[in-house]
Amino acid sequence: MTSRPTIGVLALQGDVAEHLRVLDTLDVHTAKVISPDQLDTVDGLVLPGGESTTMSKLAVRYGLLEPLRKRVRAGMPAYGTCAGMIMLADRVEGAVEGQETVGGIDMTVRRNAFGRQAESFEAPVDIDGLDGAPFDALFIRAPWVERTGPEVTVLGSVPGPDGAGRIVAVRQGGLMATSFHPELTGDARIHRLFVDLVKGHA
Repeated sequence: MTSRPTIGVLALQGDVAEHLRVLDTLDVHTAKVISPDQLDTVDGLVLPGGESTTMSKLAVRYGLLEPLRKRVRAGMPAYGTCAGMIMLADRVEGAVEGQETVGGIDMTVRRNAFGRQAESFEAPVDIDGLDGAPFDALFIRAPWVERTGPEVTVLGSVPGPDGAGRIVAVRQGGLMATSFHPELTGDARIHRLFVDLVKGHA
């Protein structure tokens, strides 16, 4: 791989422009991905926040779901935020009937776990592998991780509405996921963490 990998953003729906804006400040090439041919050109992929059921249906409609699964199984690094976290989960609690995911991370994710739009909030999150202050994370209709398999590393947690610790950031091999939206914060550290993961995954 060249020193400047190409990182795509799945451009079916959601915070596509916001992720591209952050990635463009880092040492990578960027591309929108809405077709299998475009998927073939990227070294890593961001699955953005948005609406997971809509994203799932559009991935099927555009003929992307199976190619995404194959690339992830073959080792392509991917990073999912909010709805993207749901898309990378092997199992989903509260899924709509027929909702499909790309999978790849051995975890069970609960949709809208922190509540609806009115319950959006910000919270500092200590992220393993991130230097400096805690990440000021923005949660919007956010999921959380109910359970993880033995290969999954928990990178960060926050107190849930019941006060219990809830997992909001994970990694498994070349796959990362957060239930919050770093692309909306002006803090590029998590994107940089993913870029370093892609560069080291050659």
